[in-house]
Amino acid sequence: MTSAAVPWPPAFAGTPAVAVLERAIGRGRLSHGLMLAGDDPEGLSAAGLALADRLLNRGADRARHQTPDRHPDCFQVRPAGRSRSITAGAVRALIDQVNTSSTLSLHKVALFHDADRMNPAAANILLKTLEEPPPGTTILLLTGRPYALLPTIRSRVLHFRFPGMATKVPAEGWDAWLDDYRAWLGRLGKGVAAGRAAADGIFTLYGLVARFGAMLDRASGEEVARRKGALAEGLEDEVIAAIEAEASVGLRSRMFAGIENATRAHAVELMEAGDPGARRLLTASIDSLERVAGLLRINLNESAALEDFLLASLRIWTRR
Repeated sequence: MTSAAVPWPPAFAGTPAVAVLERAIGRGRLSHGLMLAGDDPEGLSAAGLALADRLLNRGADRARHQTPDRHPDCFQVRPAGRSRSITAGAVRALIDQVNTSSTLSLHKVALFHDADRMNPAAANILLKTLEEPPPGTTILLLTGRPYALLPTIRSRVLHFRFPGMATKVPAEGWDAWLDDYRAWLGRLGKGVAAGRAAADGIFTLYGLVARFGAMLDRASGEEVARRKGALAEGLEDEVIAAIEAEASVGLRSRMFAGIENATRAHAVELMEAGDPGARRLLTASIDSLERVAGLLRINLNESAALEDFLLASLRIWTRR
């Protein structure tokens, strides 16, 4: 019987993946290695902790229940440093911890946040552990880019795909920003080739960039403060910094997903109005957005990425 206090994220609860995991835990037949993949870093972290909670507290009564963040048999590693990478040293240290005897639970859990950020040496250390897993241990790999992991790692774990993130952004002014972005796209379709119209298009573009950066900074600060309040005491500064970076990246991903949805909604309106070129323009715009999203993963500044995308949009949507 499982004593669970950490709920599944609302967007994931009731999904086929969760149903399969719950059933396997109940039967005591969960694989030693799992990969949880999806587009929402915060949601994946929450799902990983919910799964760890069920594994670590299986059979425990409420009085002995420990949440994963405070459980002595739950070991976590996150990207760290300016490069946001998981190093060989970090993986080796985690594996050493996993190979010790459990303290409170009959089970141990090793949780890799943003597992695709492992460098090659770290990935090879993990691969050896997956080939000969410690008894009574479950290794959870959380990733938004499963195919960035080594094929040999992917072949040794069970894959679970979770639904895409909700694009609700807890940032004051975000809905108004999206409305202004769509209005700007609409004006581009009417032509801004020269004169005052062109200047207005450029000024609006840089206004959107500036507002985006300010909203992201403010909302990230609020999200980081919220997460810090829920953290266990005594965490190392590097771990706290990694959690802060994870919060910022998750929020940024939601904001860019919101931009994609707003762009699609604009294109749908044009298609419904009979515009024959709207589908082609949408494809070009989304390609541009995916390109800058890829650059963001290698630490391009958010405002620079948005500026790049909006300049590309200026060229794309004025070509009628």
